[in-house]
Amino acid sequence: MNKKIILLADDDRDDIEMFCEALEMVNENVICECAENGDQAWRMLNDNNEKPQLIFLDINMPIMNGWECLKLIKKDENYQDIPVIMISTSSHKNDMETASKLGALGYFVKPNDFNDLKSMLKIITSNEGTDLSDALHNLQNSGSKYIFHL
Repeated sequence: MNKKIILLADDDRDDIEMFCEALEMVNENVICECAENGDQAWRMLNDNNEKPQLIFLDINMPIMNGWECLKLIKKDENYQDIPVIMISTSSHKNDMETASKLGALGYFVKPNDFNDLKSMLKIITSNEGTDLSDALHNLQNSGSKYIFHL
């Protein structure tokens, strides 16, 4: 089976480690490539031969934040079809609206609980392509306080 690539851009090393550890536990067929800011994520997209199946972008990062990176991704015909989920510690409605306007598929509030993170990532990674949108919608409708379908 081919490995799926997920690109994570987040400037918090602890969050990166927790995310990658949870991802590894829920889906062994996923490779997590990590960037520490939007600029590094953008360069990784352009330097790698294989495109990721999904991108997670933290909103607040140095050098290039998640919003700026999302704009670049959605303007580029090589990457605009890759689903992007914005991540943040905040659940501000304005951020969710901005994410939607800029073309993100979802908005993920970072959970503090490792098991909650694993549960969310298991659902997200097991629903690729058009099923991902439905999975995010179902998660939101089920009362999840972490994921929002945009």
